[in-house]
Amino acid sequence: MTSSPSGPEPSPAVGARTSRAGRDLPTAIGVGVGVGAIAIALIAVWRPGFVGLIAVVMAAAVWEMRDTLRRARGVAVVWLPVMVGAVAVVVCAWWWGHQAQGIGLAIAALAVMFSRLRGGADGYLTDVTASIFLLVYLGGFGSFATLLVQPTDGFGRILVFLIAVVCSDTGGYAVGVLLGRHPMAPSISPKKSWEGFAGSVVAATAGAAIALPLLLHTHWWYGAILGAVIALVAVGGDLAESLIKRDIGVKDMGTLVPGHGGVMDRLDSLLPCAAVSWILLALFVPA
Repeated sequence: MTSSPSGPEPSPAVGARTSRAGRDLPTAIGVGVGVGAIAIALIAVWRPGFVGLIAVVMAAAVWEMRDTLRRARGVAVVWLPVMVGAVAVVVCAWWWGHQAQGIGLAIAALAVMFSRLRGGADGYLTDVTASIFLLVYLGGFGSFATLLVQPTDGFGRILVFLIAVVCSDTGGYAVGVLLGRHPMAPSISPKKSWEGFAGSVVAATAGAAIALPLLLHTHWWYGAILGAVIALVAVGGDLAESLIKRDIGVKDMGTLVPGHGGVMDRLDSLLPCAAVSWILLALFVPA
């Protein structure tokens, strides 16, 4: 047994609650189920309330990343226009759709550029680039969840999206833990395996192929296509965030979500998949 400067490392029994993925699994499951139950209840009973929940999550993510980027790299996110812009785009898309997305992101980006002028030239490009990235990632992608839930059949659309993403994440995790032998991208995310990726694709394809005809009354093979694409995008989103974390030198984006890390650690697959789900469902099931 090796020792650290602060004493001996804990025995495996001390970390028994921690999974191979490095998480406190019971806590992570409890938080995930609780948040999922709240989201589904809001979707079923009061869809604008679900939009409000998205807006709150986006605001929390901006605040979290403001602190993380400042500590890790000294990046000063222009957080107020980013937060206001992301929330406004998510909420206003409920009424004005793509116009709210385009106009809202443009105005917020201008506000970021002009607000940062008073900070001088040192770090200007870095701060503005990081801020606009967060604005698009959170406000832009997040607003597609609003567009998914907005139509009269929005309950079915958002559930198909959530089922596909959850199946992808669960299938990838389960197969990766049980059968993972061949690393998929060891320099980016050592725990990801090709076996886990195959599990993501199979689970998401099956889940969406079942959910789409049941909830939106269309062909099952549309669901299979949707599920396979969602799995690809979900894994890609996860790898992209892993690269961001490696770039700035952090393990988690924050600590706001018990058992999961930060808010951004839970949004890495959901946000890009929301945009892709809206695009594919707009093609397969015109509103």
